[in-house]
Amino acid sequence: MAEQSKVILHGMWASPYAKRVELALELKGIPYEYVEEDLANKSDLLVKYNPVYKKVPVLVHNGKAIAESLVILEYIDETWKDGPKLLPDDPYKRSQVRFWSNFIQDQLFETTFLVLTTEGEAQQKSVDKVYEKLNLLEDGMKTFFVDGNPGVNENNAGILDIVFCSLFGAYKAQEEVIGLKLIVAEKFPVLYSWLMTLVELQAVKKAAPPHDKAVEVLQRFRQNALKSSTAA
Repeated sequence: MAEQSKVILHGMWASPYAKRVELALELKGIPYEYVEEDLANKSDLLVKYNPVYKKVPVLVHNGKAIAESLVILEYIDETWKDGPKLLPDDPYKRSQVRFWSNFIQDQLFETTFLVLTTEGEAQQKSVDKVYEKLNLLEDGMKTFFVDGNPGVNENNAGILDIVFCSLFGAYKAQEEVIGLKLIVAEKFPVLYSWLMTLVELQAVKKAAPPHDKAVEVLQRFRQNALKSSTAA
């Protein structure tokens, strides 16, 4: 029975999508086994559990596999009732969490990584796009949070916090690699306050990759992308 209820997470230490699931499990206090995947040499189990995308993260619970980070987060919340609720009970509030989580996923992830993988005029255009999206998110969060105050702690952090943190939690490494700050207090006071609160949570600190390793992988990612664009 213990084997049957075992929770296993297949992830990769630098994947922001896998980090989402790690954070949810930590916040909920769910014991789990972690399997580090080499994405250049994917394990047979990863391919078996996620035959469609063959990507991390994959959560295995009761021998059944769940793929895609946002789907996994909702599964965790619906399956384990202890710990903070990752989605609010109120239908409207829940719809807003899903809307803004999808906004960050669909609008901010790609534009932020364009800043990382470009330089010169192309990078400045990407920065302008990120600022445009962050302005929209800033305005949205002023309404979403009571009195514009995030007020996040270990007992009320949810899916929206997790998704935001998965993109900007390693902000110090991002700043070191690209040489500029994206979320600054003067431009985005609500987002800045939110981020500073999140990175101080114990669950976030526990799941965060070491700074030096984060810088190293981001630098390598940037250098490879710039070489590819030059070669093209």
